[in-house]
Amino acid sequence: MSDGGGGGVKGVVRVRGARENNLKNVDVDIPRDALVVFTGVSGSGKSSLAFGTLYAEAQRRYFESVAPYARRLMDQVGVPEVDSIEGLPPAVALQQQRGSPTTRSSVGSVTTLSNSLRLLYSRAGHYPPHQEHLAAEAFSPNTPAGACPRCHGLGRIYEATERSMVPDDSLTIRERAIAAWPPAWHGQNLRDILVSLGYDVDRPWRDLPQKERDWILFTEEQPTVPVYAGFTPAETRRALKRKEPPSYMGTFTSARRYVLQTFATTESASIKKRVARYLLSTECPECEGKRLRREALSVTFAGLDIGELSRLPLTRVAEVLRPTVEGTAPGTAKLRREHPEKALVAERFARELLGRIQVLTELGLGYLSLDRSTPTLSPGELQRLRLATQIRSQLFGVVYVLDEPSAGLHPADTQALLAALGQLKNAGNSLFVVEHEVEVIREADWIVDVGPAAGEQGGHVLYSGPPEGLERVEQSQTRRYLLGHDETPGREPRSPRGWLRLEGVRRNNLRGLDVDFPLGVFTTVTGISGSGKSSLVSQVLVELVSAQLGHTPPPEEEEGEELERTPVEPVDGRISSGMEGVTRLVRVDQKPIGRTPRSNLATYTGLFDTIRKLFAATPAARSRRYDAGRFSFNVPKGRCETCEGEGFVSVELIFLPDVFAPCPTCHGARYNAKTLEIKYRDQSIADVLGMTVDGAHAFFADEPHVQRALSVLRDVGLGYLRLGQPATELSGGEAQRIKLATELQRVQRGNTLYVLDEPTTGLHPADVEKLLTQLNGLVEQGNTVILVEHDMRVVAQSDWVIDIGPGAGDEGGRVVVAGSPAQVARVVKSRTAPFLARALATGRKPSSD
Repeated sequence: MSDGGGGGVKGVVRVRGARENNLKNVDVDIPRDALVVFTGVSGSGKSSLAFGTLYAEAQRRYFESVAPYARRLMDQVGVPEVDSIEGLPPAVALQQQRGSPTTRSSVGSVTTLSNSLRLLYSRAGHYPPHQEHLAAEAFSPNTPAGACPRCHGLGRIYEATERSMVPDDSLTIRERAIAAWPPAWHGQNLRDILVSLGYDVDRPWRDLPQKERDWILFTEEQPTVPVYAGFTPAETRRALKRKEPPSYMGTFTSARRYVLQTFATTESASIKKRVARYLLSTECPECEGKRLRREALSVTFAGLDIGELSRLPLTRVAEVLRPTVEGTAPGTAKLRREHPEKALVAERFARELLGRIQVLTELGLGYLSLDRSTPTLSPGELQRLRLATQIRSQLFGVVYVLDEPSAGLHPADTQALLAALGQLKNAGNSLFVVEHEVEVIREADWIVDVGPAAGEQGGHVLYSGPPEGLERVEQSQTRRYLLGHDETPGREPRSPRGWLRLEGVRRNNLRGLDVDFPLGVFTTVTGISGSGKSSLVSQVLVELVSAQLGHTPPPEEEEGEELERTPVEPVDGRISSGMEGVTRLVRVDQKPIGRTPRSNLATYTGLFDTIRKLFAATPAARSRRYDAGRFSFNVPKGRCETCEGEGFVSVELIFLPDVFAPCPTCHGARYNAKTLEIKYRDQSIADVLGMTVDGAHAFFADEPHVQRALSVLRDVGLGYLRLGQPATELSGGEAQRIKLATELQRVQRGNTLYVLDEPTTGLHPADVEKLLTQLNGLVEQGNTVILVEHDMRVVAQSDWVIDIGPGAGDEGGRVVVAGSPAQVARVVKSRTAPFLARALATGRKPSSD
């Protein structure tokens, strides 16, 4: 390890013997009260050092001081593999993670701005005559005092109607006209009960009397009657007359009652999804979607109720509050005379809200509204919201550990991010930041460069010291990008072979937009955060092209309750020309490749099918008649039955949360002993799942099918991932590149439109180059690639740039300029232009510079 020298450093965090994940017994001293940036290629081990070691140890020490009962209520990380860490202050982690999976969590609740706003309305709001004073909780939709009684504070009501539960009324009850009822035995049971109750189950639904239909679908009665399984209606009537002993006693539940009760109580995601199909979601007529009781909505501030104010972008909220702070609001003089205490409260709360909104606006989040639900936010937006909250918390002597805070940020917004980090540091805190963005790395007081490569070839600290000292470290892949030694080969932009024209596009802040996308070239769509790029490309473009190709796009998968999600606006706009140049659409997004540890890189890409066939073809497997299914950890015959192929078991602790321990039978291998006896070149199927992509590439050198899949994964910078790495451990950027690799394995026929949203998220500049090679390869094969992108080095190497803006939210949503990178870089009114001009200039620099 090269050390830049720690002279003059007030205090250091001393790490000895760190071995978490791929770290190679790392010893390193890191200064406190400084901005320390951890760099290195994707998978080098920098996150294992910053989060897996330093933050995990700080959290473990904190938990040691907490009562055992309280510990079980907290989300704990494991004990890090490290010999010792000295001088470590308390730590706060701000990670890239999805929002709370419920729409009840919003921008207002994450930032706690909603709390202050409720106090403002409670204490200083304008009440109608004769209305009694309301406490702050009456302005919260998440409390009984505030929630609208009709929709229970969700803003939407859910109804099961005859039309939603009986989609085909030509069917009989026996033919499952009531689609909302459960399938299989439970549904049959309910139909048999209807026979016992005397209903005609063999008459088309539409021919039944309305009174009978209403009772079957909507009654709250739950009669228990004798059921004669397998009997015809005539036989059932006879058996009832004779009072024969029934097969069992059955209790009836109406279709609506079944749907609502199941939706509210089931813990199965698949069952919940099934019954949700029979519920219709509409805006609550009582609160007009504002989620609050009428009494709360009758209180106003600056002429707006709290629901209306919460729907405005933060920049507009600031404009509403400013006159109160400055004392220029209408009626201020009168209020000061008649209710001086109310005027003081209004000014104080408004000032505090304004200060906090200013921090959010500086971090490029002024386009968000307070009622925007967290599941709709990107991980980058959510992290910056939390960062803004910390800046206002005025903690002192803390280590903030941040995970790529610049992700999803336009370079113009990165300057504000650096200023915010500077505020935290100046308040007496330490900042440990994992980052790939060169602009952020340049501002560091200290760099810890981990590498030299990813996975097994990484895990060493190559350098720890001031940024200028990195120039001497030949092994560092970060060095040439930081010092401007990366020479990007200049090339003439390719000419489009046609244009895809969109007209009259309306969605979010896009209002009647016309835009032309060139075909057969590599296009980047730029603009500051919240300008409307993703609305245009990832939503409208994808939906319109999908409709033209005759298939529905996969829904934008939001986290959380199906019916609680923000309803998607219908697409408004059309494709007026150019579809003859597109025969297929591929959207490569950052959604997880699976939601359980059973889904992994090998299973998603189809690579595991080929590997299992190789094991099934070995002489030992054939002699035992083992087929490829034997080598799946999801199939009972081959997997370990103790852990059911999970590789770990849950251990219940009385006063502590459940812990997951390696399975005592298979020790984490996932398979039973007989399956593990089968070897392919001396390695079991579990050994192969434990290999990295790079390791497997060397191991399967003689297998062309496996080699092709592994080569593509390496080409998109994923050589460090393990084949069996669970989907739940992968970042959004990694998931997106796995999807891209899966697509790259297909035979290319041309005329495919590829849409990607910020594919460079989480990528080191060296890995960005690998990604660009692949994307350019797709264009060379006659396809069209459209990227939403903030990385100016990528934008500089594209053929065409569409810059959306000029601002965010209401100040964006227009095409500022469209043209080649060189043309866009010269446009004064574009916020992207100066940064793109710099990237173009850097790319042309000779490498000896």
